[in-house]
Amino acid sequence: MKKLPLLLAASAGYVLGTRAGRQRYEQIAAGARRVARDPRVRSVAHQAQDAVAAQAAAVADVAKEKASEAVSTAADKVRREASVSPTP
Repeated sequence: MKKLPLLLAASAGYVLGTRAGRQRYEQIAAGARRVARDPRVRSVAHQAQDAVAAQAAAVADVAKEKASEAVSTAADKVRREASVSPTP
């Protein structure tokens, strides 16, 4: 999976920087469309979407827990400092 972003970036760079002209661009675009329509590619893309969705929920839960802990810790610190510090 880590090779996919590199491949996409290289392809985009080639297309944007090519001097081969419109015909070569059309060939590349047609090839990309064929790949995108391939059932195997679609299957892997759906699996990736499902994996990301599952991980997103887990990450959101951890982030919520950590944020709650941070708020609680900060509130405790403020309370401690307020009870120790004399009020002018």
